[in-house]
Formats: sequence, C-alpha cells, structure tokens
Amino acid sequence: MAPVVRDINKFGNIFPKNMAEKTNKALYAAVLRIMRPLVHILLRNGVAYGTLASLVRRVYVDVAFAEFAPEGRKQTVSRVSALTGLSRKEVKRLIELDAEPETEGQARFSRGVRVVSGWMNDRQFHDSKGKPARLPVEGVRKSFTALVKKYSGDIPMRAMLTMLVEGGTVRVKDDVVRLVRHAYVPGGDDIEKIAILGSDVSELLATIDHNLVAEPDELWFQRKVSYDNVAPEAVAGLKKLSEKKAQALLESLDKQYASKELDEEDTGGSLISFGIYYHEHDSSGEKQ
Repeated sequence: MAPVVRDINKFGNIFPKNMAEKTNKALYAAVLRIMRPLVHILLRNGVAYGTLASLVRRVYVDVAFAEFAPEGRKQTVSRVSALTGLSRKEVKRLIELDAEPETEGQARFSRGVRVVSGWMNDRQFHDSKGKPARLPVEGVRKSFTALVKKYSGDIPMRAMLTMLVEGGTVRVKDDVVRLVRHAYVPGGDDIEKIAILGSDVSELLATIDHNLVAEPDELWFQRKVSYDNVAPEAVAGLKKLSEKKAQALLESLDKQYASKELDEEDTGGSLISFGIYYHEHDSSGEKQ
C-alpha cells in the first residue's frame, strides 16, 4: 500500500510533503491519546481487538460513502476502496449491512433527561414558587405518572421511576416523588453509561472536527480551563466549585433551550448540545 502522505497529495492536498508529514504525525499522536481511555473501557468489558477492528472498518466505509464523494458526483465502491484501503469486496459487504438501531440504553438515557427537564421547565409540574413540585406517584394531571407520560414516550412509569431512583435523581416517600438532583445521571446501569460514551464523546469530537476546518466566524464554542500543577489540598474544593458553577450554567441553558423546542409533532428542528466536563490526573500523567 502506498504511503499515506503520497495518497493525500494524490487527492489534491495543498500542503507540501513535509507539512503533510507533520500534520499526520500530530494526528497520529492525537489518535493514540484518544484511543487509550477507549481501549481501557473495551478491555474492561471483554471486547477484543478484532471486534474493534470490525467496527472501525464499518465506520470508515460509512463516512467515506456519506461525506467524501466527489463534488457533484455519486460515490462509488472503487473510490471508497481507494480512500479507506479496504478491498472492494469488503466495502460492498459492509455497505450491505443494516444500519445499527438506536440502543436501548441511549433511548432510556434520552428519555430520563427529558423527564427531568420537563419537571424543571414545565409549569404544570411546578409548585406555587415556580420550583419543581413534589409529585404524587399517581394522578391525572399533576403527578409523576402524568410527567412520565408527557415526556418519556413509551417507557412505563415504574421503569422510569426505578431508573431515576437508582441514579439518585429522585426520592420516593409515602408515594410522593421529590426531585433531589437537577440532572439525570444513570446509576447502576452500565448499558446507559456506555450509551453516554457514544453520545457525548462523539459530540465533542464532531465539534473539534468542525473547528479544524471552519472559518473564524463559524467556529463552535470549545474551551476548557487547565492547570498542570495545582496544590493537592486544593483539588477537592476546586472540583466541588467546578461542579456547582457548571450545574448552574447548564440549568440556565436548559431553560433557554427548552423554551425554543418545537412540539413533538413538528419536524425540521435542529439538535444542539452544550457540554462541560471535569478531569484530573497528576502531573506525571497517571490517571487518578
């Protein structure tokens, strides 16, 4: 197979060879850093290299077909084979596979978020002070059952209640449900946590991908605060401060986003996300 740099220049790369080599070297280093935590998760869950390789081949073909066709022309198996380095036979096989459906974990996570957001933003489920009310489990209008029916689609009320209780989002006493955390974070359900890996990491990478090629006035917001030699005794306090300020910002944005959301029967809307994350490791690079 021809060197990568030669293939890039063949398809019209405007950079000189040495620049392309530097770019590739930086890209390969970035990929290695991205892959380390992902491989750690895969190995912990018993996923061998061959399975990951199969998934990567499929994504290469999907992306090549969907996003790298010549302008004004239809993409072909031969060109995808050339772009990806896979044989034409393998490309055809992968094209014929059915698309992966949304996972159960991803669907449940999304519905959990919608229920909590509805509780926080829908006046029907507020108290006299405009705060999320304590809701009786059963009831026609102002109840947890009504909330779940309005915002969770076809997930049964009891299943949603169990999910939110396990996640520490709600508490139940005397058949009254109280919202104790203004966010849904899955608890005790590895499938849902893995679903977040797929949704949140892909959104961050897509944002970075956009910013690599976008014009200055079309960049998407992408920032972080990072210091590499913070006093160990200050870490716990800064972590709590970060969580508090991030949660307040997200709750404020949640209200604004919710006020602009179309009705479920309307189509043509856009998906927008805004994420904040916290991470720490010691200066040697060892994960805490």
